[in-house]
Amino acid sequence: MNAGETQRTPWIVGVSGASGTPYAAAVLRALLDAGESVDLVVSRASRLTLLDETGISFRDAHWRDDLREWLSRGADGKPGSFEADLTGVRHWGAGDLAAGPSSGSYPTKGMLIVPASTACVAGVALGLSKDLLQRAASVTLKERRTLVVAVRETPLNGQTLRHLVTLDDAGASVVPASPGFYAGATHIQDLVDFVAGRVLDAAGVEHRLYRRWAGELGGTRPERPE
Repeated sequence: MNAGETQRTPWIVGVSGASGTPYAAAVLRALLDAGESVDLVVSRASRLTLLDETGISFRDAHWRDDLREWLSRGADGKPGSFEADLTGVRHWGAGDLAAGPSSGSYPTKGMLIVPASTACVAGVALGLSKDLLQRAASVTLKERRTLVVAVRETPLNGQTLRHLVTLDDAGASVVPASPGFYAGATHIQDLVDFVAGRVLDAAGVEHRLYRRWAGELGGTRPERPE
């Protein structure tokens, strides 16, 4: 790095194979809107989920085009709903264990796993590091950086609950993908944005994805026509 240059310090966003790719898209758009840099890791399993939920094939060789198409879609799947500037995004292959995020000396602000499958939760809790997503999460924990795990499975069995407690004990924030309805949701995108906003709240990233509780009952409820 040359004198006077600012060191790039990204958020790592890991996308695992659980259903919920709209949550990941909402988080990514909000991070980029906030001017944050992003290092993206899309697991092999999540690519199947993305294909099933959106019809988009995420390809390493064409990741920028595929990501742009993905982020342009709302939670209802309609293309062209959003625009995103991908200048601040760097993509790392899920099998690249020599990638920057695999090392603690690689500077990051932390990591957000959105959505997090139970298999991903188990791998991170046990320190398996079977792919770059799990390895980057392990590095995030050992370096005492922010790790947010947006688990999206139901029901949760005892084993998964114990894994989540292990992650909490290690310093991670566990954020279940559970939409709240008090923010006045009128569209599926509102529910997705609520979860994405809570993930960003846990990471300390400013956003305007949902209306916050202000202590007034019904204060966020849209007016009904007469």
